[in-house]
Amino acid sequence: MGISRDSMHKRRATGGKKKAWRKKRKYELGRQPANTKLSSNKTVRRVRVRGGNVKWRALRLDTGNYSWGSEAVTRKTRILDVVYNASNNELVRTQTLVKGAIVQVDAAPFKQWYLQHYGVEIGRKKKTASKKEGEHSTLKNSHVEPGDLVRLISLSDPEVAMETETAVTEETKKSKHVQRKLEKRQEDRKIDQHIEEQFGGGRLLAAIASRPGQCGRCDGYILEGKELEFYMKKLQKKKGKGASTA
Repeated sequence: MGISRDSMHKRRATGGKKKAWRKKRKYELGRQPANTKLSSNKTVRRVRVRGGNVKWRALRLDTGNYSWGSEAVTRKTRILDVVYNASNNELVRTQTLVKGAIVQVDAAPFKQWYLQHYGVEIGRKKKTASKKEGEHSTLKNSHVEPGDLVRLISLSDPEVAMETETAVTEETKKSKHVQRKLEKRQEDRKIDQHIEEQFGGGRLLAAIASRPGQCGRCDGYILEGKELEFYMKKLQKKKGKGASTA
C-alpha cells in the first residue's frame, strides 16, 4: 500500500469513513524514517526527490561538526554515545541520531585547539611540585629525543605518555612574540566550570542541530550555561531512577 500523507484515507471528524473518489498522487507520498544509527560503518544514501532535487539519507554515522559557541570554534569530532532524547527513551536505547538528541562527543579536537589558542592544557589535574621535578629530571637525564620518549612510553602506559608529553611541551621554548600573543588572549579567557570538568573526562555533552535523515550530516553544538545545567539535571535524575530500579 505504501506510506501516504493524504487525508483521503482518514476518517471524518464525526468518525465516518470517506469515500476514496480519486487515485493516490505522487505528491502525497511518504517515505520510511531513516533511523540513523551510531556506527563506525558510515553509510549515506542519495535520494531523488520532487523537482529532481536531492536529499542525503544518513543510515549510519559516527562523526559530525560541532560548534563551541562561546569560543566561536567548530571542529569535526567523533560521536561517542547518545545519552538523552526528550521525545523518546527508545531512541537512546537504540542509539538513534536525530535532531535535538543529546550526545557525548570526543573532547580531544577542542582540547587541542584550546592549547594552541591559549597555551593552556584544559581539564588536566594539577600535579604536585615533587612530581613535576621528577618528570623534568627524567627528561634531562635520558639521552633519548623527547618525541621518541613519548612514543616509547605510549606503548607501555598511555596515561604516563600524556603526562610526559605535557612535560615535553613545557620544555619546548616559545618565541617572545608567541608568548605575548598567548598572554593577551589569556586576559579575556573564561570557561564554564561544568565544561572544564567534562574536558577532564574527555567527553563533552552536545546537541544535534542538523537532520541526519535529510542532509546526511550529524552536526550540532556543545552545550553551555543554563542549557547544559538543565540537561545535566535530567541525566542525573535518569541515572538515579536506573539505580533505584536495579
